[in-house]
Amino acid sequence: MTIPIIAVQRLTKQVVDSTGTLTILHDIDFALKARESAAIVGASGSGKSTLLSIVAGLDTPTSGTVLLDGEDLFMLDEDQRAALRAQKVGFVFQSFQLLANLTALENVMLPLELQGRSDARTHATEMLRRVGLGERLRHYPKVLSGGEQQRVALARAFVVRPALLLADEPTGSLDFATGETVMALMFEMNREAGTTLVLVTHDTAIASRCDRQLHIEAGRLLA
Repeated sequence: MTIPIIAVQRLTKQVVDSTGTLTILHDIDFALKARESAAIVGASGSGKSTLLSIVAGLDTPTSGTVLLDGEDLFMLDEDQRAALRAQKVGFVFQSFQLLANLTALENVMLPLELQGRSDARTHATEMLRRVGLGERLRHYPKVLSGGEQQRVALARAFVVRPALLLADEPTGSLDFATGETVMALMFEMNREAGTTLVLVTHDTAIASRCDRQLHIEAGRLLA
């Protein structure tokens, strides 16, 4: 039997404040195979980004677990989770999360260098050319447009050929045309690399392009 790339099992997340216990996610279950794409959709405050953070192992659940390529994220300590993410997970954020003091090339080289790869420069250069930024390798984020910064972020996420790509509102801060370009690149590279794609979006047109839609309402996954 094929092991899912991601398996979320009876996942619940609660927080306690002065008003009592708030359940952000309640008993979430789903699994995704290699090459599948899924959109997490729902109203603001429904728990979408919290779910994505837990799937990434950046946040911890109150109960339940996440299996990444068969490995239980929450049986690992923080350093072990970080090492697993470095090997198997790529991220694309709405706010780009590029390092301002690094060039486009250096930003894309970074995850490869963290893996100890001696060919980081070559692969990063090829990936930036792949997303149409071959002439912008030595430019810093501050002189790149929003669309160019998002393409750098996309190149950085895909350069390690991750088993799983997570994207949180990847076009939320882009104009329509630029957002369309970024999403076309994301789906194209998803197909080419065989990466499982999970994205949070409020855009129904983007969600409809995914193989599956996971609808979250008040912390619950709707059937």
